[in-house]
Amino acid sequence: MTVISPELSLDPDQRVAGDVTHFWRVPRHRGLECLRATFRRHAYARHSHETYAIAAVLSGCETFFYRGEQHYVGPGQVAVVCPDEIHDGSPHGEGFEYRTFYPSAELMREIAEDVAGRPLASPPWFPRTVLPDPELARAHARLHACLCLDDVLTSEMEQDTRLIAYLSVLIARWADLDAPAPLRTGSKGIVRVREHLEAHLGQEAELASLAAMAGLSRSHFIRAFQRETGLTPHAYLLDRRVRAARRLLERGETPGEVALACGFFDQSHLNRVFKARMGITPGAYRVA
Repeated sequence: MTVISPELSLDPDQRVAGDVTHFWRVPRHRGLECLRATFRRHAYARHSHETYAIAAVLSGCETFFYRGEQHYVGPGQVAVVCPDEIHDGSPHGEGFEYRTFYPSAELMREIAEDVAGRPLASPPWFPRTVLPDPELARAHARLHACLCLDDVLTSEMEQDTRLIAYLSVLIARWADLDAPAPLRTGSKGIVRVREHLEAHLGQEAELASLAAMAGLSRSHFIRAFQRETGLTPHAYLLDRRVRAARRLLERGETPGEVALACGFFDQSHLNRVFKARMGITPGAYRVA
């Protein structure tokens, strides 16, 4: 487990803005990622994760768009975003400090099956995104501190025990264990375009060609694509490129190599797009 200090994880512009991040991973829990951050100016672009995003705000207020609504989360609340669901995030007021976990769908399903005592057809689904649960929020903050290497007195067994206990309570109180898996289908034309974009992430795409592939005019295609995916075609392509970039960075490839492989103009372009969706730079992500 590697810890990235705020000095290493931020560029000068972010430090001047008063934004601080601290990112690390716990590989033994299916690559669990953890983020500790204070954001006064940083705003996330709309994006999605292959994992869950589970956050507790310690001070201030964060606002984010999710499932067609604007939400607000402050101290004493826990926010949950399910995998593949579009969201953003920004400070409301003067800023916020929060702690976030990114558990995989596989880990959450394992814990949910332990809670249910039976196999489940899909990972747990959370019908609510902002959970008013002060007790859970306090447990979230304690667990986050426990998993950080700053807490050198905590054993791995204690960390693992607390993690399983926290996720078990979260799921037991707030998850729907029998909800059908979210449908990922759409109109055949839009599905065809999505599959094409994901198969050719390193290549540039022309709007006219994509619209023709979907059998629609350009304006109709943009509206239909955004209605079905929550993102414009260009934003969707960037979102998938960031996902691919994360996988390559996890394998140890350099940001320059990743930028070239994933279709970014250069490393600077990768940095801007990646940080807008992850809150940290590709270099910091790679080190962790």
